[in-house]
Amino acid sequence: MDLVSLTRRLVDIESISGNERAVGEFLLEHLSALGYAAARMEVSPERFNVYATTSGRTPNVVFSTHMDTVPPFIPSSEDSDHIYGRGSCDAKGIIAAQIGAAERLRQEEGAVTPALLFLVGEERDSQGAGVANQQAPGSRFLINGEPTENHIAIASKGTLRVELTARGRMAHSAYPELGESAIDKLLDALHRLRAMELPANPEVGPCTLNVGIIEGGEAPNVVAPFARAQLLYRLVGSSEGLKRRIIETVGDGAEVTFVLEIPFIRLRTVNGIPTMVAAFTTDVPRLSNWGEPVLLGPGSIHLAHTEHERVEKSQLHEAVELYCNVAKQLMNGYSQQASTASP
Repeated sequence: MDLVSLTRRLVDIESISGNERAVGEFLLEHLSALGYAAARMEVSPERFNVYATTSGRTPNVVFSTHMDTVPPFIPSSEDSDHIYGRGSCDAKGIIAAQIGAAERLRQEEGAVTPALLFLVGEERDSQGAGVANQQAPGSRFLINGEPTENHIAIASKGTLRVELTARGRMAHSAYPELGESAIDKLLDALHRLRAMELPANPEVGPCTLNVGIIEGGEAPNVVAPFARAQLLYRLVGSSEGLKRRIIETVGDGAEVTFVLEIPFIRLRTVNGIPTMVAAFTTDVPRLSNWGEPVLLGPGSIHLAHTEHERVEKSQLHEAVELYCNVAKQLMNGYSQQASTASP
């Protein structure tokens, strides 16, 4: 199959989170034409995952990644070495490579019975993965695709989204003593949080904090009655101690709301493939019922979400080989364990 052509066709279908329907329809048609039993997995009105199997066979290895992208839409282009455009590495090139691997494994008719699972909403809240997890077929392994430069991840950092809300009392700025500035309260809380020591994991590195959004106030000449900040921590272990310390550090100056949490996870590796730590979060924690997870894919996470997003054509072809080899190694290892355990 033509990996470059398929990747470009996928990139040229705008699928910003919440608007994945068109790319889902394309994949349903494309996979059905290849002979898969391809089906919608309804998530919400106008949104669905795509699940494709070999008719009549229960899969033991599922290739999965996401169909949605971050904004803005950037159409595809290419040169001799790269494909450019939104989603080229995150994760439409991965979709193409996973289809290529599944096709090769189906033709070989070996120990691997592959399936494909393409999800909505990974870039926002992993809603598609949450729905899919309630409909798992009992597969042994999940090979999830994210841009890891074809390295295999030993772990994936988790995510803790935190919202701070400060409330004050409005007054004329000429008489600040008559008011109470919510912005001042928020800034004090943020200053303390930024100075707070964060956990570190010797194998995967430190927990990190990003202050992503700050908003509040009415006008430059008004003491602010309201202010809010949205923070994101990248987790390297359990969040319980961190959450307690955040609440203690903020104190009475602001309200703390934990908006979203995706846990830190360790992942299975395969001999012979270079390893890395995924400092980003994936759908994998929400797909626990789909088998033991592995994480790898073509492209660099440093280029994802940028105006220069691209993927190397050579990495796409390498990924097909890697996905096939990893699937075979996983199933061979499982078969050996099963035979050893037999009386």
